[in-house]
Amino acid sequence: MNTSREPHRTIHPPILYAGTPVVLIGSINPDGSPNVAPISSAWWLGWNCVLGFGTRSQTPQNIQRTRQCTINLPSVREAHFVDRLARLTASKVVPPHKLAMGYTHCADKFAASGLNPEPAEYVQAPLIRECPLQMEAELSATHTLTPEAGNLVALELRILRVRAHPAILRPTDPDRIDPDQWRPLIMSFCSFYGLGEQVHPSRLAEISESLYRPQRVRDMMQQPA
Repeated sequence: MNTSREPHRTIHPPILYAGTPVVLIGSINPDGSPNVAPISSAWWLGWNCVLGFGTRSQTPQNIQRTRQCTINLPSVREAHFVDRLARLTASKVVPPHKLAMGYTHCADKFAASGLNPEPAEYVQAPLIRECPLQMEAELSATHTLTPEAGNLVALELRILRVRAHPAILRPTDPDRIDPDQWRPLIMSFCSFYGLGEQVHPSRLAEISESLYRPQRVRDMMQQPA
């Protein structure tokens, strides 16, 4: 990277995906079949998640119809599965903009990708076995973006259940993800990347993560198994 003190330049990039985690969304199609779709427009606040979609895609239509989905995070090891889904759509009528990008209809994206669905506990949408981190969610709100943004929608989801593979948990605290073991798949300007080693200690990491836990999650922890 050039570290000289050149002034910044005004640019007009076609996309602004500087680096976000890849997520695989499990949902149920109108015919009852399971669907899986990769996206990288996802962010969390506490146990709430916002997902961004094009309104004409099948997955947001599925979520709005059933009001539920699963959110599955692959690690760098699952990149090849995700890439097999890259230009497939469950929409029987492929939207013109996706046709121009080379998308094709696929009735069984699990078979096409090699991923395996498994049953969730709270929702009918499928979890994805290969993903080390899995979440079950219900739709809380739908936010249609302004016409200037195009045909885009943001879906606000309430996380109901989180499941994690033991390999990514801290040995001393089974309710915490170990960032030294967890290597999420990152999408940066349409290319796959992974996280490297920690680059600098964080004062935020000195705060107990338990202080961030929402009250409803604390209540869940008190319920008998």
